[in-house]
Amino acid sequence: MANFRIILAVAAIIGFGFTGAAWAQQTPSPLQPAPGRVLTLDECIAIALEAQPRIQATLADYAAARYRVNQALAPLLPQLSGLVSATAGETWSAGTSASGRTISAVNQQTARHSFSVSNKQFSDTFLAQVQLSQLLFDFGKTLAATDASRKLAEVAVEDVELQRQLIALAVKEAYTNTLFSQRLIRVQEQAVERAELNLRSAKGFFDVGTRPKSDVARAEVDVANARVDLIRARNASRSAIVALNIAMAIGVDSPTKIVDNLIYEAFTMDRLQLRGEALRQRPEYRQARLRAAAAEATERQTFRNFFPDISGSGTYGGTQSQLNEEWTLGLTLSWSIFDGGSRIARYQEAKANVEGARARVKSTELDILQNVEQAEIAVEEAQERIQAAQALVASAQENFRLAQGRFDAGVGTILELTDAQLAFTQAQNTESQALADYRIALARLDRSVGRR
Repeated sequence: MANFRIILAVAAIIGFGFTGAAWAQQTPSPLQPAPGRVLTLDECIAIALEAQPRIQATLADYAAARYRVNQALAPLLPQLSGLVSATAGETWSAGTSASGRTISAVNQQTARHSFSVSNKQFSDTFLAQVQLSQLLFDFGKTLAATDASRKLAEVAVEDVELQRQLIALAVKEAYTNTLFSQRLIRVQEQAVERAELNLRSAKGFFDVGTRPKSDVARAEVDVANARVDLIRARNASRSAIVALNIAMAIGVDSPTKIVDNLIYEAFTMDRLQLRGEALRQRPEYRQARLRAAAAEATERQTFRNFFPDISGSGTYGGTQSQLNEEWTLGLTLSWSIFDGGSRIARYQEAKANVEGARARVKSTELDILQNVEQAEIAVEEAQERIQAAQALVASAQENFRLAQGRFDAGVGTILELTDAQLAFTQAQNTESQALADYRIALARLDRSVGRR
């Protein structure tokens, strides 16, 4: 039964590996917008998701994690190796023998004679073997390690989706900021036109002697300020287009043109539905749960390290110059009885990691719910600001019309007219800012619930 589970695990991992390899080896071709083409928001997001190198980097990280799964599974598969060795040597041996006789003489002297014998031997050995070993049973250690690696590989998959959502959000914000800057250009152009009209009126009144020179000077200052604001708006628009091009990972100097969607569209929110959707779709929450599952698998592995391993091995080969056939078979039970407490410490560490991972799951859930709530509040605030700003624009426009009529009739002052014109321009800017904030708030709400 254990071997059957191992075979199923092997088949699952091999299939997992091939599927991931086919995915990771795909090289996406970046989409480049055609010159002069006006892009929609969805098209900009599609270009960014194809071209952004951060996506390709996370795909490579996933491929590395997938290969770590194969590494963790490898001990369950047969291990085959070859061995070839050749040695040659020379041995020298030496010995000493002695013979002698005793000669009796007057002085009782003893004579001895000795000689040495040496021997030289040559030896050579040649060995060729094929070695096969197979882990038969390890109480599920390798399967637990493989399961932990698989969970971490799935974390890498969720990281790919996380990067896609972040890139989509960056494109939406850059897209909206570009439209906002273009809207400000139009507002400032209208302000310049109004200021120039007032200047012509002031000069006409001065020429006929009904207005003082100070009115002309004040109108000229108003025109100069409006032109300065227009220059700033144009520079801001160029910077916004550069930011959008970078978000799409295309040429920085590309003359990107986009569709204007900076309009107000009422949005109704179902708070309970959004919170449930966020917990289902946010990759951060799935990552936290997968890391907790990986920590639990690691805990199982460290606990099973207290049990022995049973493995079989065999060799086949030959020795000496004729390669005389020889083979061996063996069965090994390996069990570390005591290792100084290292396994106990690793098991305790794994248990602590499980507790920490489970706590981080709860913490991530709270962070996501808070993020959704803040996004909902931002959308509601932007909606209210748009309605207030539209009313402000209508009032400021009417006030400017009345001030201009009074000035043309000769009963109003230039100061009254320029103040009304400035208030009208500021009201238009406020409305544009509220529309942009509303679009960005909607984009961040999508991100908070796990949408692209």
